[in-house]
Amino acid sequence: MSTNHSSDESGTVSRTSSRTSISSITNEPSITVLASSRAILNDRLTPATIVISLSSGKITSVHHSIIPASDFPPGTVYVDHSPHILLPGLVDAHVHLNEPGRTEWEGFWTGTRAAAFGGVTTVVDMPLNAIPPTTTVAGFEEKIRAAQGQCWVDVGFYGGIVPGNDKELKPLVKCGVRGFKGFLIDSGVEEFPAVSSNDIAKAMGELADEPTTLMFHAEMIPPISDSVGDDVQHSSPPLAPTGALNEYNTFLASRPPAFETYAIAEILSLAHLAPRLPLHIVHLSALEAIPLLRDARAAGIKITAETCFHYLSLAAETIKNGDTRHKCCPPIRKQANQDSLWSELLREDDSVIKTLVSDHSPCTPDLKLLPDYIAGAVTADATGATGDFFAAWGGVSSVGLGISILWTEGQKRGVTAKDIVRWCCRNTARQIGLGHRKGDLRVGYDGDVAVFDDEAVFEVEPSTMLFRNKCSPYQGKMLRGVVRETWLRGRRIHSREAGFDAKQGPVGELLLEPRTF
Repeated sequence: MSTNHSSDESGTVSRTSSRTSISSITNEPSITVLASSRAILNDRLTPATIVISLSSGKITSVHHSIIPASDFPPGTVYVDHSPHILLPGLVDAHVHLNEPGRTEWEGFWTGTRAAAFGGVTTVVDMPLNAIPPTTTVAGFEEKIRAAQGQCWVDVGFYGGIVPGNDKELKPLVKCGVRGFKGFLIDSGVEEFPAVSSNDIAKAMGELADEPTTLMFHAEMIPPISDSVGDDVQHSSPPLAPTGALNEYNTFLASRPPAFETYAIAEILSLAHLAPRLPLHIVHLSALEAIPLLRDARAAGIKITAETCFHYLSLAAETIKNGDTRHKCCPPIRKQANQDSLWSELLREDDSVIKTLVSDHSPCTPDLKLLPDYIAGAVTADATGATGDFFAAWGGVSSVGLGISILWTEGQKRGVTAKDIVRWCCRNTARQIGLGHRKGDLRVGYDGDVAVFDDEAVFEVEPSTMLFRNKCSPYQGKMLRGVVRETWLRGRRIHSREAGFDAKQGPVGELLLEPRTF
């Protein structure tokens, strides 16, 4: 057997068996073996050797030490990644892939490649902004057809709740959606209207005893509000602007924390209708909502929340005039708010924030209405409104950058690799009903692995933004933490040095097994 040796940028020698020798012995290897001096196993940092069956894609054995390549059969694919950290493949439970219907914004091919670049081996696609949305079985089937053969990582799907589709919900559960999302405020796309309290009550009635999760974009306009009206994405200015429309503080003032707390209070008032149904608040932004959620959990209500990488790393005080790459809803708030989100996330007892996600919500750059002095700007629309935070599309693009964003900011706050696994792997997998096969390096789990270099630094530029449209508030920023390789069910799908294996092609699966819990 011949063996190739190659060095990564840290000087570490990796040992990889030759494909020629594999062919001469067994045609194809039967296992992949990944080893390192550092891995997260059972919530601790330890040396490890992980053996993955290539026929099942499952982890068949885990050793808390480095087992040498000579202990495995000839032809075994063996890589010692020391000193990099072996992590479970990340599970990004909030991504908008927008296909079919708005593939110019994103798509399964580009979105899943961007995910793989950052160690994400599972994404869950939101029910909007594709056309049709995933609010009916027919719409779901159309999305499944569009995804076939395009996914570089595994993809699950959420269904949507909209007025009048309550009788579609149980069939969608049986078809394999991982949960449901509804908006309590206009979504910005006409095919996905907001739900009323009556609509929520109907959905809770249908889903009360189903193995699923009911999730909410939790913003509502309080009864008395000096704000933008019902429009979220394409909104008119507030009735009494606090400043110029290209100033971020004007936009921030138009979407105060009361929007979130009022919506969450409304959701909690309906929770008694389905006491066994898990509820979830997506992209929590306002610190003022945390006590409401904590009190609800103490009272026995099954509710959790997620927050996003951008709320934990960007702050209103640093956003320049006209830089609408930062526009999202709920908005990025001030530094003190960010600090409070971190404090809640890092609580040693029961934090209400269980998961971290990207909420990758891209669009074509022209819809951001960026002024010429902002990276990624294109010709503005016919109105000439450049840098208008109210007219620009809201959404932050970051899929595949999350682990580096989190590691960069987290180094100031004592975040460890174990924390990343808890927030971005284990808990996100549990949230979508896949905690039995995703989010951990255990025997019987999918052999999904991210090889994380916690020391390397890189600049966010077009070549490191693999999503379709290179328009992100992180462009030009230096981030710490690089995913050297991404493995899906024992097969390497991306290498930072070599890129994607075009010959192998996309091997991601559509996760359509119905939830059981």
